[in-house]
Amino acid sequence: MDHQKTDETYMQAALDQAQQALDAGEFPVGCIIAGPRGVVAGGGRTHSRQQSPSEIDHAEINTLKQFYELSYTGDPRQLSIYSTLEPCLMCFAAILIAGIGRIVYAYEDVMGGGTACKTGNLPPLYRNAGVRVVSNMMRQQSLDLFFRFFSDPENTYLQHSMLAAYTLAQKPGGRPTRFSQ
Repeated sequence: MDHQKTDETYMQAALDQAQQALDAGEFPVGCIIAGPRGVVAGGGRTHSRQQSPSEIDHAEINTLKQFYELSYTGDPRQLSIYSTLEPCLMCFAAILIAGIGRIVYAYEDVMGGGTACKTGNLPPLYRNAGVRVVSNMMRQQSLDLFFRFFSDPENTYLQHSMLAAYTLAQKPGGRPTRFSQ
């Protein structure tokens, strides 16, 4: 199986979800859960444009809710979750609990990304999850969405955050110019 081609196909579906979120004025994060038989669930970020944004309605959580509603009967370790932004700690933990075997993300969250968390130091529920992480899958396409989001003065969510500064310091189509990892 050509993982690269498959990963690009599913990441493109996550990018489409992110574009829909951006078109609705939301933070441009999209997410897909997919496996051997195709897409199982998908969703985007919601409730980020409110005066008091919800910090629970992340794309990964919305997608996991849909996944659970479907009562998936296969082995979740055979599934991959694709996100246009590195999952935060909340989403990372929820993915581990769901038993999904791979996390594939596009753009690193320098402010709140959770995938670098050392699971070996955590209790068995998380430590034994055995999740594999793939980063930078179609990074530039995701960066372009975040650049557009943070460049629009109408979007106030995380506008003055470290992630906004890091994103805006990068030229569209280029690599980071500051806040290097």
